Amino acid sequence: MNILISGGAKNGKSYYAQRLAKETAEKHGCPLYYIATMIPRDEEDRARIRRHLAEREGWGFETLEQGRNLTDLLKDPSVDRKGAFLLDSVTALLSNEMFDEDGRYDPDAAERVAADCAAFAEATGNTVFVSDYIYGDADRYDELTENYRRSLAGIDRRLAGVCGCVLEVTAGQTVLWKGPAGFEEEL
Repeated sequence: MNILISGGAKNGKSYYAQRLAKETAEKHGCPLYYIATMIPRDEEDRARIRRHLAEREGWGFETLEQGRNLTDLLKDPSVDRKGAFLLDSVTALLSNEMFDEDGRYDPDAAERVAADCAAFAEATGNTVFVSDYIYGDADRYDELTENYRRSLAGIDRRLAGVCGCVLEVTAGQTVLWKGPAGFEEEL
């Protein structure tokens, strides 16, 4: 089952997602993949990546670096579509597509990212998508930030439509918004 996990920063989404993906791989006896979407741009990003790698150590993940063009992974013959996938994160994937290293801005990147995520979910059937809930506050930001927030909200809505389960992790607590009753309590 495809799963969308959303919530605030540093609330336990990634750890929860790792457990779900690992449980899926064990249950189905399939490969376990971690799709790392962050393209590091500074030392803070590199430190975050090192921390995430250390947290996953010993879990059995094969890391796939894919900061753009998610569906390109589907063309890689070494990637088993029947595997269990953890994509962390939709937020970084959108950022990479919307704002490139050269400073170019693509205001229409969201539709491409949403389509890629939906196609990936359909092709695999066992992907856990992690996204940040950054679009809920009422503050107004500059035009670029507002477009990014609206775009991420739109991608999350599209993913919620194609995922069998939608969860929110806030302050270490998990809320089930869509899916089988009690799902969030199984782990």
